[in-house]
Amino acid sequence: MALINIFLASTLVSVIAILIADSRGKGMVVLASVLVNAGISSFAAVQVLMGNSFDFMLSGSIPFGEVSIKVDALSAWFILTFNFTLITSALYGLQYMKRYVAQKSEMALHCISFVLVHLALTAILVVQNALVFLLFWELMALSAFILVIFEHHKPKTIRAGINYLVQSHISIVFLMLGFIYVAFKTGSYSFSAITAFSTSQPALAGTLLFLFFFIGFAIKAGFVPFHTWLPYAHPVAPSHVSGLMSGIVIKSGIYGILRMVLLIKADFTTIGYIILFVSIVSGVYGVMLAIIQHNLKRLLAYHSIENIGIIGIGIGVGCIGLGNGNYGMIALGFSGALLHTLNHSLFKSALFYAAGNVYLAAHTMNVERLGGMIKLMPKTAILFLIPAIAISGLPPLNGFVSEFLIYGGIFNWLSNAGLVGMIVVGFSLLSLVFIGGLAVLCFTKAFSIVFLGSPRKTLPENIREAGFWQLFPMYLAVFAIILIGLFPTLFIGILQQPLSLFIGGFIPQAGSMGFDAVSSLSEIIYLSLGLILLVILVLRLRKWITRNASVTFEPTWGCAYPSAAPNLQYTANSFIRTYTKLAKPFLDIGKREIDIDEAFPSKKQYATQPYDKIERYLIDRPLKAIKVFIGWFLFLQNGKLQRYILYEIIFILSVIAIPFFYEKIVSFLNVLNHL
Repeated sequence: MALINIFLASTLVSVIAILIADSRGKGMVVLASVLVNAGISSFAAVQVLMGNSFDFMLSGSIPFGEVSIKVDALSAWFILTFNFTLITSALYGLQYMKRYVAQKSEMALHCISFVLVHLALTAILVVQNALVFLLFWELMALSAFILVIFEHHKPKTIRAGINYLVQSHISIVFLMLGFIYVAFKTGSYSFSAITAFSTSQPALAGTLLFLFFFIGFAIKAGFVPFHTWLPYAHPVAPSHVSGLMSGIVIKSGIYGILRMVLLIKADFTTIGYIILFVSIVSGVYGVMLAIIQHNLKRLLAYHSIENIGIIGIGIGVGCIGLGNGNYGMIALGFSGALLHTLNHSLFKSALFYAAGNVYLAAHTMNVERLGGMIKLMPKTAILFLIPAIAISGLPPLNGFVSEFLIYGGIFNWLSNAGLVGMIVVGFSLLSLVFIGGLAVLCFTKAFSIVFLGSPRKTLPENIREAGFWQLFPMYLAVFAIILIGLFPTLFIGILQQPLSLFIGGFIPQAGSMGFDAVSSLSEIIYLSLGLILLVILVLRLRKWITRNASVTFEPTWGCAYPSAAPNLQYTANSFIRTYTKLAKPFLDIGKREIDIDEAFPSKKQYATQPYDKIERYLIDRPLKAIKVFIGWFLFLQNGKLQRYILYEIIFILSVIAIPFFYEKIVSFLNVLNHL
């Protein structure tokens, strides 16, 4: 109880201090608040992962009745994951937002919203009461909305923010309906009532209830087809907010799904197949769209959808394992999902911070206008490259570890899979391989077009590397990426406590229940590390041998052209042209070009405009139909005062007449009933 009081008091003091402090001091207050609150919640989380309990009841004058506050192993894992990225986001934002110190009123609201997001995210992970959960879920949505629309003077930013806010409230509607239905049946808003209700009902009822919650949480997580807000909100937000949104806010949806898996007793085989299908579509569709993006932050946003799909595949495999009683699938599926939640938080936040450095230096996120940035910003380039390798799932970094566990869960399925299971196993494996291959293609394109070669357009003359404190959060994230990659058993060991919740309290050990795959994982990582060290050794040897050779610096090779013009390089479009041709039937790519019909053409233009086909059919066309329908009633809004007064008179008479006619109708129905 004392920890919660300190947490709430720290948040309140921080809000007051932000209102009082000047523009430069507000960021320091936010950082101090995040460090204090992260320390408090992390202390409780570590205690739980060490086997201690953190569970008590709030009662008395609370309007929601008794509210249980509980930190279990699942909450503890997410608390530690969220806190790390919140700290790096606050550190990076402290430097990033120095460019906006003149916007005093926006800065205060922005900083308060950051503190409230931390409060809301932590509360969501520990409260066990539906009404309080929804209260903090709404607080998270509103605070994140304010963070996203910091540059509200831009129409694109406002449109993206409203899009996010509307879909966040659709998510809340689904969650409310699920919680209210359970409360109506049980008379309690406690999370334990969900378990009691689903246990007393047929499996079908529990499955339907789970799907309601799944839709609500899937909108926040960004699963396809509930993803359409995400590619708009991430690119327009400040880069530290993009890292926060992609790194942890969307993971609140993953937490919600996992929490419902623990609470609801249902047909987990059916649920697993549904989650697996949605996740495969999300992973494949997300990475396919990411490749064709020209905006670097939008490209990273679509990769969030892809990685949410990978996490979902792990959850789906674990749920099918629950339905089949296959403990290897449960252990490897859920451990892969949980570890990938942490991993994605690390490398995606680092990538958004690197993109922010590029934006502050070059004032553009259009990859077609960039190039050669590695010569101007070498540290940022390396700090982009390492997370890019990690997100592609290549050893010896952390993305490979979590994806390897999910692969292990799928292969473990083969031991008791029937015909349908075998088909799904093959489809799942091919999908993961496809996702990994396209991720490598996408980040090869992103890194090479942005950082290699020569600038494709004239860049600002004062481009320079970011300062140490702006790079420091990226160093922290990259260090964690490498640490998990080199010592996977350490983090897999920490996961045993959360996994025990899914396996009925039994704590799995390495070498059992499918965890023999961990030994193979370590061997692969050490072999890949050995290869990297060998390459480094060869390069160092080459440098030593050629140490006395004269060195000359020349322009980047122009592919045998005598004048190496920047426009002779690969563009982002030409780099993926073969892929675009193959994927065109599945994607929506508009072209803007001028045909060349003369021997010596003047300046011509060619550009592509990628669009989300699901968004076109799921949102744009229905909205257009609604606008057409509403347009039929425009004659009512004609600007004539007399008609508006007539409308009011008709409305008042209708309100008076409805009870009279209602009584007559009821009496008439009663007469018919007696006959």
